[in-house]
Parts: sequence; structure tokens; C-alpha cells
Amino acid sequence: MTTSLVSARWIVTGVDNNGAPSIISDAALAHDDGKVVEVGPAVQIRTTYPDAIETSYGNHMMLPGFVNSHHHVGLTPLQLGSPDYALELWFAGRLSARDIDPYLDTLYSAFEMIESGITTVQHIQGWMKGPYSNIHNAASAVLNAYKEIGMRTSYCFAVREQNRFVYEDDKEFCRRLPPDVGASMAEHLKAQEMPFDEFMTLFDELPGENTDPLIKIQLAPANLHWMTDDGLQAMQEKANEADVPMHMHILETAYQKEYAKRRTGTTAIKHLEKLGLLGPKLTIGHGVWLTEEDIEITAATGTCICHNCSSNFRLRSGLLPLMEYHRRNITVGMGIDEAGINDDRDMLQEMRMALNVHRIPGMDETDVPNCTQVFRMATEHGGLTTAFGSEIGRLDQGRFFDAVLIDFAKATYPFQDNDIAPLDAVIQRAKTKDVDSVIIGGKKVYEKGSFVNVDRDEILETIAATLSKPRTQDEIDRRWLRDNVFHEVQEFYRNYLDDESSRIPFYGNSSRT
Repeated sequence: MTTSLVSARWIVTGVDNNGAPSIISDAALAHDDGKVVEVGPAVQIRTTYPDAIETSYGNHMMLPGFVNSHHHVGLTPLQLGSPDYALELWFAGRLSARDIDPYLDTLYSAFEMIESGITTVQHIQGWMKGPYSNIHNAASAVLNAYKEIGMRTSYCFAVREQNRFVYEDDKEFCRRLPPDVGASMAEHLKAQEMPFDEFMTLFDELPGENTDPLIKIQLAPANLHWMTDDGLQAMQEKANEADVPMHMHILETAYQKEYAKRRTGTTAIKHLEKLGLLGPKLTIGHGVWLTEEDIEITAATGTCICHNCSSNFRLRSGLLPLMEYHRRNITVGMGIDEAGINDDRDMLQEMRMALNVHRIPGMDETDVPNCTQVFRMATEHGGLTTAFGSEIGRLDQGRFFDAVLIDFAKATYPFQDNDIAPLDAVIQRAKTKDVDSVIIGGKKVYEKGSFVNVDRDEILETIAATLSKPRTQDEIDRRWLRDNVFHEVQEFYRNYLDDESSRIPFYGNSSRT
């Protein structure tokens, strides 16, 4: 390939080790074969590459592409009929969700992600009916959608071995339901069972079937309550053999913290440390309810965290102790999970939420996150939680050329005082309408509201036509099941927590100094 140039008013290559953003004014980036060759002042880069074709963005800021480090589905649960509840009740509410083709579903959220500057997604698929052929076909459909639109994807299928509905054995829960409800629930859960070996077969087969450099496959033990210890250790062994990372939901709610105590006699983090799972190649999704000692263990082992800010609010899961992680230099990525606060996948909005919700009362600036820290979560640190690692997340020589170009003049119109740092102004003011272009692997996939590879209007019309049809019998049956099991789930958790103090994280204790 021939080296090409992209110039901009500013290029932000990343964040320096001292925590300051690395910004070059009147800059240009040379790229070849999907990777960054050199970045520097535009005059210098043009002199070095005199024959290169240049694309100029004179009013723009170029940033490393954003990374959505925790994602599941396209159409949101709310769109498909499930209101926001506390997480454990929300699973019951989602029983009645409409069926949608995974290819169309994936494109739906990919549109939203890319138009907000997301270039890489950690897609965690799961909660599907077997047999293996059905799950394999669904995984392939998801990956084909990402390949077609041109989005970088770190993919995993969430492995579940047990406790698929509440925090106890499936059969025990079904046995306590009214006979007709219990039978229907048992049938529903049975359909989601898949032998552990078949989960591993899926992991073994997908890389050979998806050799596109935009796709990497990793592993995902779904959560402690969904996995046996034997299964967790087997997956750790598999991950080590294949040299891939793992992403695991952990301590999303106080109820999960209580489950870990009942099962292990200690905390989930201490239990995972004992099993040998902690380390730089494990990302803890959510991580809201760690104890202070848990956080110290997480830091000491180099384990990563993924902050799912909107999801934690919408499902009443709690507030991540973000600054406790930052103070210990823990790698923290950012995920939008099922949907952001506005029921979409807008990373610019998600960054602003994370920036603002952790602003506790006081005047010490080190007690609250700043724009650069949040930017790093959405770029470099997000990349480190995926199978691409340090290949993405910065605009450095040798890394993949994944970038978002934001029209600074448009984002700050009619005025922005120069006393505000340009990156701060973008993080706090830019919206999806200001995203001009998105580049992934050196190729433009989005420009001025249009997708280069896929007709968005056609896909949305197909989705609308599909879901306008009457519910299938299976959807009707699951709706009946939802209505009849929801109260039983409420009863199961009514006295699950020992006392009111179980609902208060250590950093929320007013006695702590």
C-alpha cells in the first residue's frame, strides 16, 4: 500500500505517563496498511512524505478511536419491552423480549457506536438457546455484521454452567414455583444449557473462521454465580494456552457480593485470587462492590476493571469507586453495556456521565476524575481490556490507525474561550452531530452522517418491518412466563441481604476518614 496522510488542527495521540494529554497542533499522521507510520507537525510529515495523498481536516481534532469495553446487544431491553429494574429483577423482566436476527441486531448498535466515535467493541454474547449449531450460527452472524460495517471487535461468548436465573440451583428454584410455572421455567432454562466442552469448541472454532484482522476472539466466564470453580479454572487454563484475555462480570450488585460470601465464605475477589484468575489478562466487568482490601488485591495483581456507568445507574447496581481505582493506578476501561443513559450507545455522552457523577463534595481536585483520565478510560485503557491490548487506544507508530475526527468549530459554536484546554472542551461539549469521520484500520467507515459500507436506512427499515409483525407463540409463552415468575423472583431476594449495612459500600460509610 501507499503511505497516506491525514492532517488536523490537533492530533491527540494519547495520554503521557505523567497524566497529561499528548497533543500536537497543526499536525499530520502518516499511515500505511492500516497502521500509524508517523505523527508530528504537519510541515514535518509533509516533507517526509512528499508524494503522499493528504486528507485535511482544518477545523478538527483527531483522537484515538474510542473503545466500548463491555457490550451485549443491539436493540435495547427497553425497546424490546423490558423496563429498568434492579438487575436481579431485570433478568426476569427480560423474559418477554422480542426475537431479532443477531446480524440485524448487531448492526443496529454498531451504527450508534461508530457515530459516537467508537472504533472497537468488546462484544460479550450469551443468554441464548441451544443447540450448539444455533449458538455457533448466532456468533457467526454477529461477527459478520461487524466485519461488514468495518468495526474492530473483541468477541467472546459468556459461559454459564449453573444458576441461570436466580442465585441458586435452577432445579431448586423451579421446584418452589407453582407446578405449571415451574415446568415452563424449567423448559426455558433447559433450552439454554450447553455442555462446557461445547463452549470451548466454540472458542476453538471461531478464530479459524474469522481471520479478518478486525476480529479477535477471547473468553468470558459469565459471573461467579454462573460458573463452577472447576469451570473457572478450566477457562483460565484455556486462556493461558491460547494467550487470550478474559472478561468476567463480577460484583455488579450487593446481591452478588452476598452470594460470594455464602458460597465461598470470603469475597469474590479473594476467591478468584485463590483460583488463580486475577491478573492483567482478566477484566472485571462492573466491579462496583469490591471491598477496600479487594481493590488492593486488584491493584497488586494488575487486574483490569470496566466501568459501566449508565448501566449501574439504570439497574440500581451502585456507584463504582472510580477514584479508589485511579489512586492505585488500576487500568479502568469504559463500557456502555446494554445501553447508555439515553438508551443508546453514545460514548461521548458516557464519558461526560463518568466525569460528572464522581464529583463528590469538596475542593481537592485529586478526589474527582478529570477529562484526561476519562478520555484515557475510553481509549488506551479500554483497549487494554480487549484482545487487541496495546495495538489500539493510542495514535502511536505501529498501532492500528483507528481514529475519530471531531469538528471542533461545530462542537464549540458559537464560542469557546481559549483558556479551556481543547481536549477538555471536546470531552465536555462534543456530541455525535460533531463526529465528522471515523477511521478503522486506516479505512474510513463513517463520514458526515453516512456509513461507507452499510446502508443504515435499509437495515433500520428491515428491523422495523420484522418487529411490526405479531408476537410468535414462543414470544407469547415467554411473556406469560414473565408475568407469572416476576413476583417469585422478588420473593427470592426479599431477605437475601443480611442487613441494611450490606447495601452500603465501604466508601459510602460516613465514619470512614
